[in-house]
Amino acid sequence: MALRFRPTDNSFYDLFAESAQHLVLGAGLLAEMLADGSDRKAIAARMRDAEHDADETTHAIVRRVNTTFVTPIDREDIYALASGLDDIMDFMDETVDMVLLYEVEKFPKEFANQVEVIQRCAELTVEAMPKLRSMGDLEEYWIEINRLENAGDKSYRRILAKLFSGSYEALEVLKLKDIVDSLEAAIDAFERVANIVEQIAVKES
Repeated sequence: MALRFRPTDNSFYDLFAESAQHLVLGAGLLAEMLADGSDRKAIAARMRDAEHDADETTHAIVRRVNTTFVTPIDREDIYALASGLDDIMDFMDETVDMVLLYEVEKFPKEFANQVEVIQRCAELTVEAMPKLRSMGDLEEYWIEINRLENAGDKSYRRILAKLFSGSYEALEVLKLKDIVDSLEAAIDAFERVANIVEQIAVKES
């Protein structure tokens, strides 16, 4: 008796796009959180909801992998991409939580540069996810993410130099460094996702 294979489940692409949409929302909330005069408790509550929704999408991807006989790309790549997208949201949520808990009122203007990098990375990622269906026109995505990550690294080093210049109180330095480290982790996580997408594209081409 011949084996009957199920058709490839293409809903994974929709779930990846949904996951990336959460990142755009998260990046917007992050920008609001670091703005002067914002209602930080309300923004943090919205971020918790957004992070929960992102987790649900990640769980949906994992459940789909576990119940799908034929996946459109390798299972380990699906797991890696889903996990990578989830990590980005976690770092943004962590940043928002620290801003609330540390009760930081003012941020060096350079922090805005990091948030802008994160917002741009989120926009590029949400544009890239639907292209996984055809694996076409993705090279510009990972090249630009890499460029943004390099720009973020330079900005990060400038921020550290400013924090340790002696212009800030020691406790303030510790708080601000924790927050900028978390921003940097989010930017690095975007690059890891771009690297995963590049590996998938090369493998599937």
